[in-house]
Amino acid sequence: MLSAVLRSPTAIEVSIKIMDAFVEMRHFIADNAHMFEQIRNIELKQAEYQKATDDRFEKVFDYMGAHREPRQKVFFEGQVWDAFEFLVSTIQKAQKGIVLVDGYVDTTTLNILAKKAEGVVVTVWTNPKTKLTARDVETFNAQYPSLEVRHTTAFHDRFLILDGSEGYLVGASLKDAGKRSFAVTRIEDAAIAQTVLSKLDGIELPGN
Repeated sequence: MLSAVLRSPTAIEVSIKIMDAFVEMRHFIADNAHMFEQIRNIELKQAEYQKATDDRFEKVFDYMGAHREPRQKVFFEGQVWDAFEFLVSTIQKAQKGIVLVDGYVDTTTLNILAKKAEGVVVTVWTNPKTKLTARDVETFNAQYPSLEVRHTTAFHDRFLILDGSEGYLVGASLKDAGKRSFAVTRIEDAAIAQTVLSKLDGIELPGN
């Protein structure tokens, strides 16, 4: 019965069409061999370009990993924007907490601290005679929580400490950055930053 089906006119016609399709396909491939070769060459060039691009990125990443930011950054009088931009970029590195020791802070200082990442807690140690008011702190916390201001006269220099370990010695109050020449020096030894924090923790606050 199967033999009769395979030998039927319909089966023969289908077989002929299949054979014709294969013949046409072979003719198409033969006639367009040059085009297929060009496509293949393009794919090879794309693969080579991709590999070269990947290699370049690897070199860039290796360079970035091997070259840390400068230990010291100097800003000269008039470089107000450059100093502001640098301080903001430094503030934004903090992931958990920022401690600023600066005897003279005002709303300009808060403008820099407002650029911090969301959720980062800020503690500012400043002179009791600072121009920063309780209302300023309250307004800041309404949008950029949380900021706490404490007072001390125990420090002459200005320190900026990120996440309890990354410390910077800042040569000018943040509010005056760029108005006169000053330098920012990264503290290489994390233990020094932690010592500064421990000294701050040991300061007896008014009312205690």
